[in-house]
Amino acid sequence: MPLHFARQLTGPARTLQGNRRLGLTLAFVAGAMNAGGFLAVQQYTSHVTGTVSSVADQFVLGRFDLVLDGIVGVLAFLFGAMVCALLVNYARRRRLHSEYALPLLLEAALILAFGLLGSQLAHWEGLLVPATVVLLCFIMGLQNAVITKLSNAVIRTTHMTGIVTDLGIELGKLVYWNRAETEQAPVLADRARMAVLASLLACFLGGGLAGAYGFKAFGYRSTLPLALLLAALAAVPAADDLRQRWGGR
Repeated sequence: MPLHFARQLTGPARTLQGNRRLGLTLAFVAGAMNAGGFLAVQQYTSHVTGTVSSVADQFVLGRFDLVLDGIVGVLAFLFGAMVCALLVNYARRRRLHSEYALPLLLEAALILAFGLLGSQLAHWEGLLVPATVVLLCFIMGLQNAVITKLSNAVIRTTHMTGIVTDLGIELGKLVYWNRAETEQAPVLADRARMAVLASLLACFLGGGLAGAYGFKAFGYRSTLPLALLLAALAAVPAADDLRQRWGGR
C-alpha cells in the first residue's frame, strides 16, 4: 500500500487525487522553505513578483548592487524551471517511471545541501549574491515547474496569489444570491475546488509556521526532514526504473 501511494503521488500515471495530494505536500515544503529561508537569507524566494518589483524600485533609486541581486534571483528561479523541463522531457522520451520523480530527487538533494552546508554557503558570494539565495530560488523554480507540468498548470505550490484569488472568486459565487424568477443558470460555487484551494493555502501556512519555528530552533538543519520527505516520495518510481533496467539485462 505505501508503494502504491508513492507511485500515485510521483509516478508518471497521473490522477486528479494524486495531483492534489502531491500539491498539498509540495505546498507545505514550499511554505517551510520560504519562511525558514527568509530567516536564513532575509529574502523570500518562492515567487518572483516581489523580486521583479524590487529590481524596478532599486534601479530607479540607483542601488544597482540590489538590482543585480534581484536579477540573479530571478534567473536562478528561471533556471530551476528550465532544469525541471529538461529532466521531465528526458525521462518522458525514454519512458521512465521517474518522469516527475527526478526533479523531486534533485530538489531533495539540494535541500539536503542547504541543510548541511547552508551556514558555509551564506558566507560565499558570487555576483554579490549569497549562494544560499541562489540555491533557494533555484529550488523553488524547480518545484513550481514540477507541479505545473504534472497538473497541466492547474495547481501551484510556491506562491499563494493565484490560490487566494481563485478562492475569493469561488467564495463570491458561494454568497451570490440567485433570484428564483430569473431564467438564467444559477451562479454556483465549486465546493470541491474551494476545498482544494483552502487546503493548499493551509498547507503553505502550516509549512511556513513549521519552517520558521524549525529554523529558529535548529537552524539550517531544520530543512533535513523536508529533504527526506521528498526523497521518500520520489524513491519508488526511481527504484522502478532501476529494477526495469536490471531486469532487462
